[in-house]
Amino acid sequence: MQFLLSSPEEDCMSFEFWLIYATTIFIVSIVPGPSTLLALTHGIRYGAGKALFSGLGNVVGTMLQAGVSIAGLGVLLTACEPLFLVVKYAGAAYLVWLGIMVWRAPAENLDIDTNVVVKASKPAHKLFFDAFMVTLGNPKAIVFFSALFPQFLGTDGVTVLKCTVLLTTMAVLAFVVWMIYAFGGEKIAGTFRRFSIGRFVNKVLGGTFIGAGIGLAMSRR
Repeated sequence: MQFLLSSPEEDCMSFEFWLIYATTIFIVSIVPGPSTLLALTHGIRYGAGKALFSGLGNVVGTMLQAGVSIAGLGVLLTACEPLFLVVKYAGAAYLVWLGIMVWRAPAENLDIDTNVVVKASKPAHKLFFDAFMVTLGNPKAIVFFSALFPQFLGTDGVTVLKCTVLLTTMAVLAFVVWMIYAFGGEKIAGTFRRFSIGRFVNKVLGGTFIGAGIGLAMSRR
């Protein structure tokens, strides 16, 4: 992929064009899926503060997918059936594994014996890795980005400033959406103060992850 040098006027993206792009990214990001489900789960189990680390993992995974798409490798993934399937099934397996872990998690992580929510504990780097792997394990995102970016990069070539604007906007919005779900999860956890429903919630979240993994594995391209 060749990066072109151009004048600031030619390289600059209009505000209206950027707004369309940002709105598209926000709508796509806010739609419930494996990543938003993980953000909600981390918010419930660990709190929004800890979910910051998983949010960063999601951003890094998203930026890697977007960078691959801009570099043109997304076309290769789309055209190469075996490679696409490897990424898809690996991501599906990781979702199922996460679901089993959440399903089997102790109910005490969510139950409330006092007036304080008892949150689970997990190292920051593991939260980061979970979100990174869930995000990276969705090859359809690369296919989507490969179709999206040409619409906004224009026909005059890929320029550094345009890529910077597009990727920075995506990173910020991905993190904002992640934290919206994480804060929502933390608020939901507050409703557990007088109810011992931790095991039920674990099974619902775990079952949803398992279902998402199976759905990804069975889905067509």
